[in-house]
Amino acid sequence: MSVETIEKAAPPKGKPKWLRVKLPTGKKYTELRGLVDKYKLHTICTSGSCPNMGECWGEGTATFMILGNVCTRSCGFCGVKTGRPETVDWEEPEKVARSINLMKIKHAVITSVDRDDLKDMGSIIWAETVKAIRRMNPETTLETLIPDFQGVERNIDRIVEVSPEVVSHNMETVRRLTREVRIQAKYDRSLAVLKYLKDQGVNRTKSGIMLGLGETEDEVIQTLHDLRAHDVDVVTIGQYLQPSKKHLPVKQFITPDQFKKYEEIGLNLGFRHVESGALVRSSYKAHKHIN
Repeated sequence: MSVETIEKAAPPKGKPKWLRVKLPTGKKYTELRGLVDKYKLHTICTSGSCPNMGECWGEGTATFMILGNVCTRSCGFCGVKTGRPETVDWEEPEKVARSINLMKIKHAVITSVDRDDLKDMGSIIWAETVKAIRRMNPETTLETLIPDFQGVERNIDRIVEVSPEVVSHNMETVRRLTREVRIQAKYDRSLAVLKYLKDQGVNRTKSGIMLGLGETEDEVIQTLHDLRAHDVDVVTIGQYLQPSKKHLPVKQFITPDQFKKYEEIGLNLGFRHVESGALVRSSYKAHKHIN
């Protein structure tokens, strides 16, 4: 068996107590939930049943996905559908900007599916979405959680040119497991994208990894070293949870003490922010990462 292959061992039985999630509550959450339902607004927070939704919404942060809900890639960890995406909706930038305005979002995170079917890989809609948000919500700060755009610099430049406060691109896993976890992605290409962003003057770069897929502690630490060597400012580290039986199994539930250890290692390496915990997701405490 190749070292690139994740063994199909039986996953651990039952989630540990530290993965229990409290139901979101609070006045701000209730108000935003009402707006989302009334106007049929689309956020990753709701569609992905994010465990941090109540906390993030209470702080005025929300995440929106653009370019449809069908991805051209088939990553082994991701619950987004794979297939032939729908035609690009050129009104989407205004729709997202209007949603942010209605929800009075202070800090918005924008992400998308991969659109390898498009010549520009979706980068034009990306840029137009940021511009529309700026026009309608001049006080809202932005993070763009981008795909790799196959490493094509012209596509990445479109993101750089609209100047989000934070630009992020997730490594997702360690080098050895990349081929299995992110089938059409490349570890070194993702690092190169992050370094290119910084070299082009992006103020804050950010990446995220998920644990529990069979990686070793040394591999996680090496990934942190690789990210710092490519001038990444912020890293998020969370627990992988299997979206369905068709997806890669959870090999291990990482303990809170281990997450704390990775946080300390990351801070010692020089990251400006390290969010490390079982329920941490890419946009967790995102509003703090602009500083």
